[in-house]
Amino acid sequence: MSQLNTLLLHPDAEVRTALRQHLRTVDFLCVLGEAVSAFEALALLEAISYGVFFLGVDLAEGASGFELAQMLASRKNCPAMVFIAADESQAFTAFELGATDYLLWPFSADRLARTFSRLKQFKSHFKEIPLPEQNWKEPAHPDDDDFQPEQTVKLPLAEEDEDKFLAALRQAWEHSRRYAAIDIEKLAINLDGRTILVPYDQIIFIEAYEDYSYVHTAAQKILTSYRIKLLEDRLRPHRFFRVHRKYLVNLDMVTEIAALPGSNFMLRTAGKTRIELPISRRRIGDLKQILGLTRE
Repeated sequence: MSQLNTLLLHPDAEVRTALRQHLRTVDFLCVLGEAVSAFEALALLEAISYGVFFLGVDLAEGASGFELAQMLASRKNCPAMVFIAADESQAFTAFELGATDYLLWPFSADRLARTFSRLKQFKSHFKEIPLPEQNWKEPAHPDDDDFQPEQTVKLPLAEEDEDKFLAALRQAWEHSRRYAAIDIEKLAINLDGRTILVPYDQIIFIEAYEDYSYVHTAAQKILTSYRIKLLEDRLRPHRFFRVHRKYLVNLDMVTEIAALPGSNFMLRTAGKTRIELPISRRRIGDLKQILGLTRE
């Protein structure tokens, strides 16, 4: 019988050990790895096609199990999510995110049996994505008998076909150039299986986290798959400034720059809750110049 590759994602070793013991008796599940954070899970997912995640609601290193589920929701072949929690308070959120089940710790063998039944139904329509084959072949050396130099294949075109071909190239070029220039001034973010568009002017600041980033607005903090360097390049023309290696700030939201002891600086932002962010020493000069605080 084929098996679903299974990841145990929980910061508590006791929970992971209990799960391993129970899963040994399930013939269609194969435990291939353990992790304690969402980012470890994503790294493992790059190498292994997982069909099931048993995961905690609260994980190590900042990102929660719900935030991981949001990131995975846009995948074509999203694994089944079995959440493990201490109480029922967040069960509704879990099922809204597409959870297969929601277990309370400590769980009983009878309760797990119902989970396994649900996972068996999930398995019937889950198709693992095969890893790409490594078809790399060392190029032939000029001294080898089978060596053939690269050649350009030339196909004759009638004058009429050549005109059509060139016209199609021009059309494709104009299309790509026209749409590449569009910037709707909104950031697309996957959230709860949907794509939301966050206007740039609603973003207060962006916080780097590992290879991901948190987008902070006045109303919410959203984990995204964007690297902060990519967002810095995209948002710089829209008055965003990288004040620190971890922070990219909307300058229209800045209300104050304060000097601190030891030649350090911080800035404060607008809003009901004032946010204070550090400014690295090597960036303070550029920031002052942008804000017109330096003399010519």
